Amino acid sequence: MLKHIVFIKLTGDYSEGEKPEILKKLKQMLDALPAAIDVIEDMETGLNFSTRPSAFDLALTVSLKDEEALNNYRVHPEHKKVLDYMGSLELKTAVVDYFNS
Repeated sequence: MLKHIVFIKLTGDYSEGEKPEILKKLKQMLDALPAAIDVIEDMETGLNFSTRPSAFDLALTVSLKDEEALNNYRVHPEHKKVLDYMGSLELKTAVVDYFNS
């Protein structure tokens, strides 16, 4: 099993009202992916509650069968919609892909 983990942090000058709405929309978009992308074995998203400055805002963990499934996930049109939305935002990400033995 392959794990694809992504951390997302909004870095733009978003208001206190904007940031939660953006994260809510992003989480909803991500949560819809398993129904649309059949190579996803399991997926979990979570919004961070830590107030530490180094903390990221959202975490995504996707379980996939293998690298071929990961590559199919990456190019899937529904995943690309999420990436397009993310591209409209000021943010930074951290990604880790590994095989769970």
